Amino acid sequence: MAPTPKECDYLVIGGGSGGLASARRASGMYGAKVIAIEANRLGGTCVNVGCVPKKITWAAADISQTIKHSAKAYGFHVEETAPFDWRSFKEKRDAYIRRLNGIYEKNLHNDKVEYLHGFASFADPHTVKVTLDDKSEVDIKAKQILVAVGGHPNFPSVEGAELGITSDGFFEIDKQPKKVAVVGAGYIAVEMAGMFHALGTETHLFIRHDTFLRTFDPMIQEKVTAEYERQGIILHKQSSQSKLEDIGNGWKRLHYKDQSGEGTLEVDCCLWAIGRSPEIEKLNLDVTKVALNEKGHIKADEYQNTNIDHIFALGDVCDRGFELTPVAIAAGRRLADRLFGGQPDAHLDYSNIPSVVFAHPEVGSIGMTEPEARKAFGDENIKIYNSSFTAMYYAMMEPEEKGPTSYKLICANKEEKVVGMHIMGIGSSEILQGFGVAIKMGATKADFDRCVAIHPTSAEELVTMR
Repeated sequence: MAPTPKECDYLVIGGGSGGLASARRASGMYGAKVIAIEANRLGGTCVNVGCVPKKITWAAADISQTIKHSAKAYGFHVEETAPFDWRSFKEKRDAYIRRLNGIYEKNLHNDKVEYLHGFASFADPHTVKVTLDDKSEVDIKAKQILVAVGGHPNFPSVEGAELGITSDGFFEIDKQPKKVAVVGAGYIAVEMAGMFHALGTETHLFIRHDTFLRTFDPMIQEKVTAEYERQGIILHKQSSQSKLEDIGNGWKRLHYKDQSGEGTLEVDCCLWAIGRSPEIEKLNLDVTKVALNEKGHIKADEYQNTNIDHIFALGDVCDRGFELTPVAIAAGRRLADRLFGGQPDAHLDYSNIPSVVFAHPEVGSIGMTEPEARKAFGDENIKIYNSSFTAMYYAMMEPEEKGPTSYKLICANKEEKVVGMHIMGIGSSEILQGFGVAIKMGATKADFDRCVAIHPTSAEELVTMR
């Protein structure tokens, strides 16, 4: 006789930041009976192989740049008695992530969310079968189901691609590579190439076009690409790859074409950062009739509704277009408010969401790019304000050691409402958060102008542009 299924008000499949935020609010704030399922480590991509360990590694790379390029200019004589200790750094970073995993589990317990560690798959639209760690199975019948399983990085259709790693593998590297090929032009490729280079690895970045970060404003694309070349990252533009082969002793040979023709490159690490796909292969979604888009993402509206009344989706698994942890968290909480908190119109406003690329230098962006704004409002209704300068941080350095700072405001119509802001330079991540509030509130250029500048800062340029 089959065991009696568990029953709950809300079943959350996926223990990433978005799913956990929704589960905890539904249970802890509204008293719903909630079960959360995760097959890997709690916290999802962001905590384990994304934002958190990435930012820690970025900080190490930033310190490395300070030691190598800034300290002497400011009168410090820093002698490096040994190279960067990649192994001990990784061990400390891993330990920090494990502590976070434990905190996430404790928070679920505090909010009375039942947590099951195992793989979930749909048996029917209201029933999910969970295979636990001991291979036993449990069925769960739920009134409402949230699919928040996130995504995974892709490997390309290239012979020998499996000899390389993806962004997940970046955080498993025990020994610092001497020479790396990073393939990709999105923010993950750009961030990891920047970190490798700053920490002393010879870095080759392969991109399909002449610039990277191609979803960002053209100013960002052009200036960050130029800055990476200035720093010494070796860019292979207009490139494609045909083969990766093992040549022994941990080294591989990458066969490629770029703007200079055909070539090969011998590296001890090849990192593919060519995009991500939703983690739905084992979910057996077909039995639910949940609709997918052409790229395999779950179709979901701004309320996180799918085409099936009681099944919802958020985060990287759905097609909202913002693969950002805070977006998933905010969407998850609003969904819990709507389903269990008596707030029938609660949902995330997906407009004007700020984002940051932890490149070298940092990049921040909110709102429309210039081409998007011109298309939406017409050329005659757009005014662009630009500022490019050298941050005071570089005042003591030689010209060839100075990094760029560039800001752009995109304003629309007679009132000059700020519909886009794009910034590049030191501190851009922290600067953008405050200005993001202003733009979300509908600030105009005149509002920016009325704010008294804080001097001397880079951010003051944003309220003094003419």
